[in-house]
Amino acid sequence: MINILIVDDQKHIRDGLQAMLLQFPLELNHIYCAASGVEALSLLRQHSIHIVITDIMMPDMDGLALMAQTKEERIELEYLIISGYSDFTYAQKAIGLGAKGYLLKPLKREDLQTSLEHIWQEIQTRQALTFNMQHVSRLAQETDRKELRMFMQGALIDDAWILQIQQQNPALWCNYRLCLLREKCWINQPGAISAHSMEAMAYRVFGRQGCICLQHRPYLILAVDASIDPGVLPAALKGGKIDAITAITNPIQGLKGLPGSYTQVLELYRHSYLFPDQYSILPAHIEHMDQQWQLPYEDLYELFQSVGTDNSSTITQGISAIFHKNVLQRYPIRYTQQLCAATVQMMEEYERVIRPYLGEEALDLESVRNLFDYPGMRDYMQALQQQLLRLNQFYFEYKCSYRHSQDLNEAIRFIHESYHKPLDLAMVSNHVSLNYAYFSNLFKKNIGKGFAEYLRDVRLNKARRLLAETDHKIVEVAAMVGYESYKSFTRAFRLVMQIQPTEYRQMMRQKAEHEAQYDNATP
Repeated sequence: MINILIVDDQKHIRDGLQAMLLQFPLELNHIYCAASGVEALSLLRQHSIHIVITDIMMPDMDGLALMAQTKEERIELEYLIISGYSDFTYAQKAIGLGAKGYLLKPLKREDLQTSLEHIWQEIQTRQALTFNMQHVSRLAQETDRKELRMFMQGALIDDAWILQIQQQNPALWCNYRLCLLREKCWINQPGAISAHSMEAMAYRVFGRQGCICLQHRPYLILAVDASIDPGVLPAALKGGKIDAITAITNPIQGLKGLPGSYTQVLELYRHSYLFPDQYSILPAHIEHMDQQWQLPYEDLYELFQSVGTDNSSTITQGISAIFHKNVLQRYPIRYTQQLCAATVQMMEEYERVIRPYLGEEALDLESVRNLFDYPGMRDYMQALQQQLLRLNQFYFEYKCSYRHSQDLNEAIRFIHESYHKPLDLAMVSNHVSLNYAYFSNLFKKNIGKGFAEYLRDVRLNKARRLLAETDHKIVEVAAMVGYESYKSFTRAFRLVMQIQPTEYRQMMRQKAEHEAQYDNATP
């Protein structure tokens, strides 16, 4: 779409030209009008205009002066001159200033249309050529960046390529740092600032020649001018309310040092987990760390001795002490990684014991194997503590269940051994040293019936056997299975069996006689 500016001090000429343009088969977007060069210059500074149709002779600033001024200000557009003067000198000056045509008044419609179409075609051709050149240049830059990233990450590249890339930006590659940026965020709270926003901030700090982006994901990595104070970028990010971690290497001279610098910046970033309150991590933060260490296995064993208790605060305090930041910051990040691995390994050993009893419940130990899966140390510690507390709860329930099963087994053994004696719930709960009410609930929950009902069924099972297999009197059977009176025994028997004890004995004897006759009749 074309934007055209008509400049002439005579209104009727401006109006006539505008009416004529509207009749042409051009893709017009907007037609602007100005009565002088001064007014035209103001419009050109405010709007994107492709073609100016201007008179030469105007007060204040004529057409040639307007052309010269826009050329000086590097305002890109095309001029078509209209004039009532056929003086070659004017035409020569106009063409020298870049005019694409010189038309004499009164204008012929066909000449104006042909000139405008020719100018617009030239503009479109130039735009297409510029776009293609920019596209080719962008592809070349992307290829270079991709190869740079591969070289940075360890790919073998020949010396000729290294020399070629260095020559493209010698000022940067002779003295640079690698800078890794990652936005700070918390679990379940994804960040709102993109890598492109942080990259834009870096370009504002270092300039286009002093900054090259080498990687966007999983974190932004830039090569930046080492002559600029490394604290400037973190300060600028903070001033721009971008909450980011910045790891910055020592200065490097020459592109050959890029792979080693990449290793250093990743190591610095990993160490940022030890310094959650630091926004900028420099080599000075890790230079004096103790390289010799011994994992606190005794403290870990003591911590896990608390697993399976009902005191979760002991575990919380223990894990906080073992992973205290003042301890972790004494050693390289590898110490923390080994400590995490040792903790997870002990959790696995405890889980292995109770796994058959967990059912659908389970720990998610895979989620805490890698510290760097989390935005920061605080998030990892929160997840580790959560899994440890879950293990504590599972183990506590397992121990209670095991202890309860032992108590119940003893209680049932005692009932079967003592059913013929006076027996009640208090006597059995005392025998296994459990609270009366607690034992009552535990018994019913695990056996499926209350104590009194269970004892009754045990006694009646014994009674049925005695009635069927012996000649003891009913009153004797009642006493033998623990009933104090004949009446209470018969009442309980009739309630369960729906017949009297005497009827049951008679029925069982008849059944035995029939079976004996059948056995004798069988050859």
